[in-house]
Amino acid sequence: MALYRDSPLATQTAFAGLDAAARQADLSRSIADVPGGFAKKKVAGREYWYYQIKTPDGRLQQSYVGPDDAQTRTLIQCHTDPVARGARQHLLRLTRSAIELGCAEIPAKHAKVIGRLAQSGLFSAGGILVGTHAFLAYQNVLGVVWTGGAATLDLDFAHAGRNVSLALPENLTIDAPAAIESLQMGFVPNSSKTSFKKSDEPDFDLDFLTSRGRAQDAPIHIARLGLTMQPLRFMELSLEDPMRCTLLAKSGPIVVNLPRPQRYAIHKLLVYGERLQNQRTKANKDVIQAAALIDYLLTHDSMEIGTLWIDVNARGPGWRRRLDQGFKAMNALHPTCDFSARLQTAIEQVHKESRA
Repeated sequence: MALYRDSPLATQTAFAGLDAAARQADLSRSIADVPGGFAKKKVAGREYWYYQIKTPDGRLQQSYVGPDDAQTRTLIQCHTDPVARGARQHLLRLTRSAIELGCAEIPAKHAKVIGRLAQSGLFSAGGILVGTHAFLAYQNVLGVVWTGGAATLDLDFAHAGRNVSLALPENLTIDAPAAIESLQMGFVPNSSKTSFKKSDEPDFDLDFLTSRGRAQDAPIHIARLGLTMQPLRFMELSLEDPMRCTLLAKSGPIVVNLPRPQRYAIHKLLVYGERLQNQRTKANKDVIQAAALIDYLLTHDSMEIGTLWIDVNARGPGWRRRLDQGFKAMNALHPTCDFSARLQTAIEQVHKESRA
């Protein structure tokens, strides 16, 4: 059975155009994109402008803009600029058109959560969307449709934790829990505060993960993100060298960080053996997703998967043992894909290129 099929050229073209436009808009976000309004105040007989927004916890926050002069009024005009407003509407139309042409979209309630966390700055601060939502997003990136392994209800986010804090601006702080609370969707943190759960939807969780240090399973609190994260073994593989990508929803595009496809695939094989017996359904989903991605990569980008395979095997016996366990499970599930011979060819090509 084929593990994927190619999307029509029109679908691939639609996503490529939208992804470029959305990422450019994300890079050039201005005051015109910030929700809120201006308020004028008189101080010591002079008038000044402030920009005010309601923070996720309901407080009114004001920022000084400038005196009531021509320069400040020009800035205020930018906020209501019909050109900027038209650009946002055009981006929304592009998104809905791409979905109509067959691009994969995410459910509305998931888009609401991801979008709010994006607005809070989580992805700008190094947060990465992992789990099945990344697997779904790869369809648009690679121009394919998966034939299995795509069902999901929960949302998984990851961050490298303290390992990247020095790379963040010193004044960058995020209150992700307040952003989640502002959604008013009924999410309640668990006892360790590494996951947010909904009593009316027990399978719709928000999980926050990070890489596991040497024998350290205790949750790690990242004060500047306002989050406590659960360390997981092998997670660092997915967190290395992330990529920017656009998620599609009928409410509009959302630019996020994702693991590289080859890293996501091999990570899924590594965690297969980490699943407990009562998590066999998730373990099987891990293998199905890994198989689909590896099947694609061995056909279209074998050097990438071969290079990473060599790298992971060199990380130590624990890595090799878990990778071998997941690889055997994948072969057993898809014996006709001939993964062993194809992977060996890719590895030999990598070694050949390195000697050249």
